[in-house]
Amino acid sequence: MAQRLVGLPAPDFTLETALGNGKEFGKVSLSDYRGKWLVMFFYPLDFTFVCPTEIIAMSDAIEEFKDLDAEVLGLSVDSVHSHRAWINTPRDQNGLGGLNFPLAADFNKTTARAYGVLDEEAGVAFRGLFIIDPEGILKYQVVTDLNVGRSTEETLRVLQALQAGGLCPANWKPGQETLSV
Repeated sequence: MAQRLVGLPAPDFTLETALGNGKEFGKVSLSDYRGKWLVMFFYPLDFTFVCPTEIIAMSDAIEEFKDLDAEVLGLSVDSVHSHRAWINTPRDQNGLGGLNFPLAADFNKTTARAYGVLDEEAGVAFRGLFIIDPEGILKYQVVTDLNVGRSTEETLRVLQALQAGGLCPANWKPGQETLSV
């Protein structure tokens, strides 16, 4: 099950990707994000029902992430060919209809295992969300059940709180005071 990774160097990875344009393949490593924040999320499988809602929401918010000097990367245990087919499937047919970030193929499940989100019995990843700082240190992790989609708004709020550099109370939002000690 999930292990504590927060405060430690994020586990390294090199994975093949299907680019968001639905045409090209690529390769991505943790080191590619050095100097930027990385919002990395695992989802169970392509062509499922909850997954496209959160993947599309993350894609639609890409400019907000970029404004915070953050990149986004989605991962599942599917192949790059499955990712590309799903990206090219129209949204009204349960597809992604193009994305603003790549989907990585953790086909051999080593990255999901390294991040502690692999459901060994089912052979898929739980919904794991990780925020990694520009130095490669994991600053935030949350893992949820397969049936519960994540909030892009909350992900952005947590990213902003991490970047605020202070003690942020519950429900803190940008522009609010941090706590003084």
